[in-house]
Amino acid sequence: MAVRTELHRRPTNPLDHVRNLGILAHVDAGKTTVTERILYLTGAVHKRGEVHDGTTVTDFDPQERDRGITIFAAAVSCAWDGHRINLIDTPGHVDFSDEVERSLRVLDGAIAVFDAVAGVEPQSESVWRQADRHGVPRIAFVNKLDRAGADLDTAVASIRDRLHTVPLVVQLPIGAEDGFTGVVDLLRMRALVWDDGHDTFEEEEVPDGLRDEARRRRRLLDEAVAELHPAALEEFCARSAVSGPTLTAALRELTRTGEGVVVLCGSAYRNRGIEPLLDAVVAYLPSPLDVPPVRGTLDDAVQERPADPAAPFAALVFKVNSTATGRLTCLRVYSGTIRKGDTVLDAGARRHERVGRILRVQAGRHSDVDAAVAGDIVAVIGLKSARAGATLCTPAAPLVLEPPAPADPVVSVAVEARRSTDTERLVTALARLVEEDPSLTVRTDPETGQTVLSGMGELHLEVAVEKIRRAHELDIGVGRPRVAYRETVARGVSGLVYRHVKQDGGAGQFAHVVLDTEPLEATDGDGSGGDAGFVFRSAVVGGRVPQEYIRAVEAGCRDALAEGPLGGHPVTGVRVTLTDGATHSKDSSEMAFRAAGRFALREALRASAMVLLEPVAEVTVTVPDDAVGGVLGDLAARRGRVSGSTARAGTAVITATVPLAELFGYATRLRSRTSGRGTFTARPTGYAPAPDPVSPAR
Repeated sequence: MAVRTELHRRPTNPLDHVRNLGILAHVDAGKTTVTERILYLTGAVHKRGEVHDGTTVTDFDPQERDRGITIFAAAVSCAWDGHRINLIDTPGHVDFSDEVERSLRVLDGAIAVFDAVAGVEPQSESVWRQADRHGVPRIAFVNKLDRAGADLDTAVASIRDRLHTVPLVVQLPIGAEDGFTGVVDLLRMRALVWDDGHDTFEEEEVPDGLRDEARRRRRLLDEAVAELHPAALEEFCARSAVSGPTLTAALRELTRTGEGVVVLCGSAYRNRGIEPLLDAVVAYLPSPLDVPPVRGTLDDAVQERPADPAAPFAALVFKVNSTATGRLTCLRVYSGTIRKGDTVLDAGARRHERVGRILRVQAGRHSDVDAAVAGDIVAVIGLKSARAGATLCTPAAPLVLEPPAPADPVVSVAVEARRSTDTERLVTALARLVEEDPSLTVRTDPETGQTVLSGMGELHLEVAVEKIRRAHELDIGVGRPRVAYRETVARGVSGLVYRHVKQDGGAGQFAHVVLDTEPLEATDGDGSGGDAGFVFRSAVVGGRVPQEYIRAVEAGCRDALAEGPLGGHPVTGVRVTLTDGATHSKDSSEMAFRAAGRFALREALRASAMVLLEPVAEVTVTVPDDAVGGVLGDLAARRGRVSGSTARAGTAVITATVPLAELFGYATRLRSRTSGRGTFTARPTGYAPAPDPVSPAR
């Protein structure tokens, strides 16, 4: 029988008894419910909260409760079997993927939650790839096995096929859909059965009707692990089986290397499967001691800091919140110890800050602690200017950790205060908003003078605007969202000559350059000093242009990419080759060649055939069978290109690529066409030519 572990059972945990993990999933897969059940079963809360009632711990923001989705990553702490678990519940909507990115940067492990009916959904795949980039080990939890149409094997097959990983299933469901009552633990070959109305399970013999199937699945698990793990293979070859201890050790190692993912199952809403999930967190996911030392830079030299409370202090800020009690700065301590009253260095800004209070975070509630050590995730009060991505360290041993890179915004709206007297308050509110969410940007349009707020999607901007209205009690007007267009070269020019000559007294400026421009193919990232959208090469021979001037020409070309000839949009997808040039013995300088590079590329772009690019998104629409025709017609009217359609239990899942500009208001239209039964997700996938490409007149 499961026994709760109270939060105060062990006040301090050694580092090997700490787990820092996140909950990752698609919208409505059950992340927040899983988190809520974890908190309840560990004794961190004494009443189960429900998403539909707006009573969950982690969805504490009023907008989250109104909309019924997780918007902001929320950290909580609990304890299980003598281990402290620092848990971050992350958003599942694509518009808030930057919250997931910042959370993954500071986590050691994660639980990926999947819907047993839908399997791997688009955002499940996106967050899985994000975790891959950060090297975060994961275990999988197939949730909602009590739903009609739930199938563990189908969900596992989608994990294998879409995520390209090896699922290692360690449980067998007992019963199906409404009859789901428990699981068979394949490692111990024991049945765990939950009764309705009880918070604990009973451990029993495997039911007779499942005994053969359990043996078969244990054999498949042994074989799968033996293929991946040398010690397990050796034992399997010798005994035709893998013992429990060897299997557990192998699963732990395979999880941490990412070669396989342990799969568990259950129903969080009905409190089934959470205790074994917590046991798996403790058994398979790494502690701070199991991950490599954090790496940072100091004067361009790479340094490592071990997860040791006695080492010099280093921490990374991953979230900033403005609350009624002050500015709350959430951070992960990687090494050393921080105490109340300490002075720390914001290494990037080279600014000293004083720590007023240290808080153990429980989503919207906090409790004071005197100190935090390596491996802790805490919040501090007293820091005035540290932003998300900042490194805090001891002044005696400075270090800069790599910050999470914010994603480029793709949608913009114009915002203005309806009353002129509120303009300054709006500026302050926007500055605070951007400080809390780095994926938002604010700029002033140089042509219209409008204040433009940009973000990751329509919902992202709706939430941001509503936050300003509620938190600052401002009446603001919002213009129609605009998307971030780009320009690219469809056909370049060769041998464009530009001479930069300026003489206005004193030393003059002289630079002579000859440029070629051409489209940049997707496979052209050849490490020649370019990036994903621009490559610069020099084909100058005979030293006609010195190397320092070549670098200046490249810098000037990058300056010119900020505004294209079609509409002043940034230019991408272009390769520039410097083929020739000339210098003057007295008047040539880096400044002159930078100016020449800038003006030459502007002329070359005006002479090239240019194409306007618009952002596009992969849209997955789930609708009833009787509404498919109308939905397909609406997607076609929005310039969508349908790429696939599959049937699933009375519904159709349609996948299409749609310009982002055409998706504004789509949620309302879809609900109208499907009587509220249709849902969709959109994931930005890049840029595509706009319908009317423009070329300059020859």
